[in-house]
Amino acid sequence: MSSIKNFALLGLSVAFAIGAASSGQAQQPIRIGATMSQTGAYSTQGVPARNGYLLCQKHINDNGGILGRKIEFLIYDDKSDTKGVAGLYEKLIVEDKVDAVMGPYGSPLTEAVAPVTEKHRKVMLTPLAATSSIWEQGRRYIFMQLPPSELFLSGLIDMGAGKGLKTVALISEDTIFPKSAAKGTIDFTKKKGMVVVLHEEYTKGNKDFSAILAKVKAANPDVLGILSANLSDFIIIARQMKEQDINVKMFGSSGAVAEFQQELGKTAEFAYGSSAWEPSLPYPGVREFVEAYQKEFNKVPSFHAAGAYAGCQLFMEAARLAGSFDSDKLREQLLKLKTKTIFSDYAVDERGYQTANKGLFVQWQDGKKVVVWPDELASAKPRFPTPAWSQR
Repeated sequence: MSSIKNFALLGLSVAFAIGAASSGQAQQPIRIGATMSQTGAYSTQGVPARNGYLLCQKHINDNGGILGRKIEFLIYDDKSDTKGVAGLYEKLIVEDKVDAVMGPYGSPLTEAVAPVTEKHRKVMLTPLAATSSIWEQGRRYIFMQLPPSELFLSGLIDMGAGKGLKTVALISEDTIFPKSAAKGTIDFTKKKGMVVVLHEEYTKGNKDFSAILAKVKAANPDVLGILSANLSDFIIIARQMKEQDINVKMFGSSGAVAEFQQELGKTAEFAYGSSAWEPSLPYPGVREFVEAYQKEFNKVPSFHAAGAYAGCQLFMEAARLAGSFDSDKLREQLLKLKTKTIFSDYAVDERGYQTANKGLFVQWQDGKKVVVWPDELASAKPRFPTPAWSQR
């Protein structure tokens, strides 16, 4: 399996600088269209993802571009709006006449966009969409990088089963990604010999979880899992769990970002979260990427930033191998490519569905995220069981 490193930072510029530099400078840049949620409910994820695209653009151009030309991202703010995002991709392709497209943040927006990119036969690598149903509709030009949604709580359940825990409760938002993730979690829980004693869905935008949490308290599960596309839900639920004195041996969510701890402080301690990537991973180029991102944006990159950056890397590597941005040639290369980026292993099946990336699980320990699952990537052991609120 090959490895796509951080080309600009590690000095491997030859891979991208195909064609004479003077020719590349004389030509117009290759324009890549995308949207990102820079405002609205998904902005916590969308802003760093946009930064990841732009940092990838900078590094590729600093090293001579791709196919002898610079690249230029044209990124619109989709405002986290699934109703308007398809029109923005239509505009990018038809009016702006971009040479290629890359995906927005998240499964709801990606599902809304996919009919447009398929209609125009544009390859779309989706760095931050994970819902399996997107890849179960006969689409030809869409490619997944994240672990499939069904695996997003598998680390939590696997650790719980390993500790001898027996019962699980799930709370999930009634949107496309959490629905798929909940189904996969329920199936995996059964495979591990555990029992789902409660599964409650809630409407997107809900801010009061007291009634649902009262049901959780009555069910008294060993493990509580939260599935949502809106990361603020995890913060609200954790706060209300403390207020209602709801104690479980393990509490985890389908997303782990710095804002969780920043908002909650010590309340975040012992909580687990799914993460597709962490800065501590021993993948090629990770350290250099983190340093460059911090220098450019004055923040530690989240997995959304790393995912967008690595997705851009993959797309450029496919173009290099294809010698073109022709959709069918790109598709052929992405289908057979097997590699490791700063983000994860990459390999897909004939649908473009991810088969190599299984994800990570982290726990908040002493105010920091540490990888606790899987064992081969763990930097610490889980602090188990989670103590009762009254004992912290």
